[in-house]
Amino acid sequence: MKYDVIIVGAGVAGLYAAMHIPREKKVLIINKRETFKCNSFYAQGGIALAIDAEDIPLHVQDTLDAGAGLCNEDAVRVLSENSRATIDDLIERGFSFDRDKDGNLLYTKEAAHSKERILHAGGDATGRYMHYFLLQQNPHPMLSDARVVDLLIKDGECYGVTVLDHRESRNIYADNVIIASGGVGSLYEYHTNAPCISADMQGLCVLKGIELSDMEMMQFHPTVYVDNNSAQKMLLTEALRGEGATIEDEKGRRFLFDYDERGELASRDIVSKAIYDYSKKTLMQTYLSFKNFDRDYFMQRFPNIYKNLQLLGFNVPKDRVPISPAFHYAIGGIKTDINGAVPSVKSLYAIGEVASTKVHGANRLASNSLLEGLVFGKRAVEDMFRKKHVKKDLKFEVSDEVMSLKEDKAKKNLLRKIMWENVSIVRTKSGLNSALNQINALLNEKIGKLLKFRLLTAKEIVLAALARDESIGVHFIEKDSND
Repeated sequence: MKYDVIIVGAGVAGLYAAMHIPREKKVLIINKRETFKCNSFYAQGGIALAIDAEDIPLHVQDTLDAGAGLCNEDAVRVLSENSRATIDDLIERGFSFDRDKDGNLLYTKEAAHSKERILHAGGDATGRYMHYFLLQQNPHPMLSDARVVDLLIKDGECYGVTVLDHRESRNIYADNVIIASGGVGSLYEYHTNAPCISADMQGLCVLKGIELSDMEMMQFHPTVYVDNNSAQKMLLTEALRGEGATIEDEKGRRFLFDYDERGELASRDIVSKAIYDYSKKTLMQTYLSFKNFDRDYFMQRFPNIYKNLQLLGFNVPKDRVPISPAFHYAIGGIKTDINGAVPSVKSLYAIGEVASTKVHGANRLASNSLLEGLVFGKRAVEDMFRKKHVKKDLKFEVSDEVMSLKEDKAKKNLLRKIMWENVSIVRTKSGLNSALNQINALLNEKIGKLLKFRLLTAKEIVLAALARDESIGVHFIEKDSND
């Protein structure tokens, strides 16, 4: 069977793209696990937008400032100029953002934004609500519990994918393929991502010679509760700090002002590095305090965080909660143009967190991620139908490569440890070189293809970090003690 479009991934980006493909087109959405196991589902904070035409220059400037000079300004303008229409489209289709008692949309402020411009739904469950809504609206079939393990490419053109479905590989053909598979969370020991976000497609692109961009730019969220046994840790949204939560040490001192005059409202990279540095110097635990919140308001505004922290034994907002930074978002990814098209391969697109449109530069502005997935998801579909590319039918052999070995699990865990210790918030040349040597050694062992994907993605992150000598945004490189 041949499809008009295959979409790899069923998060917000992939589903919003699917929504803009007419029902009569043959579309297949391929999803690795259950539909809710994606990063979109866990997005707490909200979605940013330029509220009106006057706000566009401010939203653009805030995004450029957070990106520390490495954003593509054209991409940022595309993001901001299309934001209001995108939100209005969701509302017209029936999506409900939180409103006040008079029915007005509720805007809130997050770190590094110059004004209140973030919308939320379900209090702290924006991603979950939006993901569920888009699933309900989706008119196209979905293949779940299947993972893409190859891209069918010949002479610079994509003809479809190979899927691993119930332990058997088979080819599925399409005129166009959209990759919307998310980030790289499972490469790190501590992360906030869905468990199945494992950097497969980025590593596959390395194998296929498709360029990745800005892979050194990995964002760490500063406020994460990490004292649980699973790899996925509990995110405590930026909106908490935007509305009055404070960061303090064991003695109750708000030390962030030692690092930035904005304190808790500084950008994520600054807050993460400050917590890392202060903890290292003082050996003190860092806490998130909610003492500025009224209990009833906290329960209503952040219902899921309230419930989850209560279950963990915290009497919030009275009790403060120990926090640490953890990996959160891949800024770098598959290089695309401002329409989501992969320049080197016809009929191939990448959107959302898996892509690098350079809209985030060196540091993503809070709550721009859901917006990016929506805006560029729609643009990819529009670009695809504008081109109306006709291709000949080709058949490809199905690869019989071994996907995984029993020993791979221990090696995956070793990789997570290597990345967390050497390629996270603060990096050194010696640490990066140590990581590179260990990754190369693992690549030279007998491993399955799925682990190879992870290792190749991790290697790209390390190589990109080694290539950038100066600290900028989320890439902070510290001089070695022997330099």
